[in-house]
Amino acid sequence: MQYRIEKDVIGKIKVPAHALYGAQTQRSKQNFPIGHEIMPKEIVQAYLILKKACSEVNVELDGFSTDKAEVITKVCDELLVKIQDDEFYVEQFPLKVWQTGSGTQTNMNVNEVIAGLANLLEPDVKLHPNDDVNKSQSSNDTFPSAMHMAAYTKFQEKFLPSLQHILDAFAVKEHEWRQIVKIGRTHLMDATPLRLGDEFSGYVRQLRDAQDICLFTAERLLALSLGGTAVGSGVNAPEEFGERAVKKIVELTGYAFYTAPNKFATSSAHDALVSFSSSLKTLAMALLKIANDIRWLGSGPRAGLAELTLPENEPGSSIMPGKVNPTQCEALTQVCVQVFGNDATIAFAGSQGNFELNVYKPVIIYNLLQSMDLLADGMRSFADRCITGLKANTDRIGRNLRNSLMLVTALSKTIGYDQAAAIAKKAHRENTTLKEAALSTGFVTEQEFDTIVDPWKMI
Repeated sequence: MQYRIEKDVIGKIKVPAHALYGAQTQRSKQNFPIGHEIMPKEIVQAYLILKKACSEVNVELDGFSTDKAEVITKVCDELLVKIQDDEFYVEQFPLKVWQTGSGTQTNMNVNEVIAGLANLLEPDVKLHPNDDVNKSQSSNDTFPSAMHMAAYTKFQEKFLPSLQHILDAFAVKEHEWRQIVKIGRTHLMDATPLRLGDEFSGYVRQLRDAQDICLFTAERLLALSLGGTAVGSGVNAPEEFGERAVKKIVELTGYAFYTAPNKFATSSAHDALVSFSSSLKTLAMALLKIANDIRWLGSGPRAGLAELTLPENEPGSSIMPGKVNPTQCEALTQVCVQVFGNDATIAFAGSQGNFELNVYKPVIIYNLLQSMDLLADGMRSFADRCITGLKANTDRIGRNLRNSLMLVTALSKTIGYDQAAAIAKKAHRENTTLKEAALSTGFVTEQEFDTIVDPWKMI
């Protein structure tokens, strides 16, 4: 590999010749060779938008060169296109998540790449990564702002559409199965009947409630700490810088970001992100319950419940021919437990704000974005490859309903709890139908039994 020599306040260092970045990025590459996880692309995208906005406001408020601002804008626009190429992204933004807890090195990576590309495209306009690209900013206010921007953008553009997609898929089944009556189950034991559509209406309600919680907590992500600089006081930034820069970001993104009312809080703590992660955990909890129900209801096909027939997407076993497994359920439940773990990490990291700075920022945003990605992909796959093709096994459902002893609950209002219990126990002990047991006790007549013990009257 060919190298060039770059210099920073520490001294000289070799940098790959092809790299647009400079000395500080190279030092981070060398000092943090930890893991395989590089900084998510969404953070760099947010940073490029933020840098555009800041350069324009610096012209308005701080006498910044218009030529330099125009070059920064031009380069940021070009980089937003270029980083869609994964190879380019990894080459130019190679820093690991496991770096300084403030995200300073990623901020400088972005500053250096912008300056490096600008000096290639417009060599007459000399850009300095700190003095020009980072003007009126600090990593301590820009990185939290980029975190919020990245999280909220992914929430709107990927996560919410996937959540609505799975909600719609369940709603179709809820209405499709309104006329199918099945036996309910509590404590994994037979209970009174309900519609299969009722069962799925419960899943729809769970998902809608989780959606409401996510929407509520996501609103706090719109607050940006830009303008607070190092500790929240705004040192080295012009008055109104934060407000004006955030307005530019609103124009560039179309989202209703606003300047955080207290920037001491937004650099030293990340309660909004912790709260939003908790809402993702709530959704994951609901999805885990639902996916487990569906794989139980689809168990079999002959020795299980088999009330639902799952789509046959792929062979289920490498040794047992013809086996079909609930693989979409398994994939989604694995996603859910990963989200539980991510939330635990985010909660602990959020508690580690010491004085004016939380230094767990990269691990917070990495886990949060991963949770959203996994849930969005998992929900869409589950909807398309499981729920849409799910079928009701009406023969098995009807058989289970007719054989259930808990239909005796309908008799308890007429003959009392104790006598109804005696009928159920007798039928179970003697392996007879509920009707045969009821008639043999003499507690009810056949006409009374047929009139009272009607599943449709019990739903």
